[in-house]
Amino acid sequence: MSERTAHCSCGQLRITVRGEPRVVGLCHCLACQRRTGSVFAALAAFAGPYEVQGQASEFVRQGDQGARFRFRFCPVCGTNLFHTEEGVDSGSVSVAVGAFADPDFPPPRFSVYDSRRHGWVQLPAGCQAFAKDPD
Repeated sequence: MSERTAHCSCGQLRITVRGEPRVVGLCHCLACQRRTGSVFAALAAFAGPYEVQGQASEFVRQGDQGARFRFRFCPVCGTNLFHTEEGVDSGSVSVAVGAFADPDFPPPRFSVYDSRRHGWVQLPAGCQAFAKDPD
């Protein structure tokens, strides 16, 4: 079973996940755009267990469809590293793909909130787009 470690910019906060991602996707919702400071979030969802090292600060927000997401970020450098969805498969975690710093990481297969995607952003071949979150 493969193991991957993602970490923040300063290295204080780390998360180690095992196995292949359940899904790799992009989110173009306005909240993710603000949260990342980019025009979309690239996330990889993993089954538990996972291991966190270091201290994390948390921010909880409610999504458009009522789900509550608990985001963890480094209190030193501010990197938004991973999040969980409250009330959903408590063993799973979504990690910011860029925090793995791996150019060979699997490409996204899904794009959600595509209705809010910036017109100049092109999706990779084979990436299925949804106007909103299909959940």
